[in-house]
Amino acid sequence: MIKLKLTILFIIFIIVSGCSEFALLMSGSSIAISQNAYVKAYNGMDVLTIMATEKDIKKHIYDKGKKHVQALTRIANDKAIRD
Repeated sequence: MIKLKLTILFIIFIIVSGCSEFALLMSGSSIAISQNAYVKAYNGMDVLTIMATEKDIKKHIYDKGKKHVQALTRIANDKAIRD
């Protein structure tokens, strides 16, 4: 009985191990399946960015844009107060 269970377990591991790299990439972030080299490069950089900073590239751009909008709003408000 144990030999049968081990055999089934090994067969499952052999079958499932073929898709482990794909499953690992898909679990990292929202990676789209594409054959485009630019998309693959962006997705690779996005995964590395997430591993290094805990934020994806879009979040970095959003945060930077938000800082610039706040600075421009402050400048506009200061100018409106002076006028």
